[in-house]
Amino acid sequence: MKTLKYGLVPKQKAEDPSLLQTTVLGLEFKNPIGMAAGFDKQGEAVEGLHRIGFSFVEIGSVTPKPQAGNPKPRVFRLPEDNAVVNRYGFNSDGHDVVWDRLKKLKENKIFNGILGVNLGSNKETKDVTQDYIDGIKRFVDVADYFVINVSSPNTPGLRSLQNKKNLEDLLTRINTARESAGSKQPLLLKLAPDLSDSERQDVADVVLKKKSRVDGLILCNTTITRPNLINPNKEESGGLSGAPLTDISTAMISDMYRRTHGSIPIIGVGGVFSGADAYVKIRAGASLVQLYTSYIYNGPPIVGKIKRELCEILETNGFSSVTDAIGKDAKSK
Repeated sequence: MKTLKYGLVPKQKAEDPSLLQTTVLGLEFKNPIGMAAGFDKQGEAVEGLHRIGFSFVEIGSVTPKPQAGNPKPRVFRLPEDNAVVNRYGFNSDGHDVVWDRLKKLKENKIFNGILGVNLGSNKETKDVTQDYIDGIKRFVDVADYFVINVSSPNTPGLRSLQNKKNLEDLLTRINTARESAGSKQPLLLKLAPDLSDSERQDVADVVLKKKSRVDGLILCNTTITRPNLINPNKEESGGLSGAPLTDISTAMISDMYRRTHGSIPIIGVGGVFSGADAYVKIRAGASLVQLYTSYIYNGPPIVGKIKRELCEILETNGFSSVTDAIGKDAKSK
């Protein structure tokens, strides 16, 4: 974080090839690779992440009031599994401090990538929906897109917002508030991989309705399951990210792409360590792909590596644009 924050990272030398350029959610991306929320929680390293080749950076989750999050230790590496368990619990500097950082970034015209703001709620809040609404109002002049995070496993009761009635009420209120605030930014919903078949269908039904519609889905957040892990840190409570999520998140992307009839753009995240991993997610229905754990283990070189590999795979398979590969597997079924 410090090397990124103070610009001590090498800038990507060459421009991204046109093959990787794509337009999603009405926004133009130089390439489909972004940094997932949870890494730069406080909006401190946005420009550094852009310098090393990410076309978009999603900061947060940001809560209205500052909060410390869960007691430390709260992040655990599982090197043999290429995984991480975290239970941060929405540690946040709060809306005002983070907004101030992002405002300076935009005013200085330093950052010309896409900036997403992932919104969370305070642990002690009485009205969770109002916390999200306040976030949209606060960041309306700096965000390129918003994410409603209802899927972190580390805030008690948060995941219950994914059930049908709660989600419909939440999104209807948020959409009404977006209109009154004059927010034109796309609204995305980040979901947990642990939803049952019926819960996924409920979500699809809700997000396709006009009043509770979202512009995109992020699939998926960390899991509370522990599939075939070796490292003893698997016993720690919290959300698991990394390689064990690769197939789980891809299957969810494919499933939700089908349930929403390909009408809602998807950002795929979970276990992307190579260009091949990104390509599989794109073919499953993801328009964009995010990293988190693979960056933790491999550092800045992983960004360029994934883009180079993805380019080679697209060219080998006869694609002239990454956009043409989106949902290819789903469409062929």
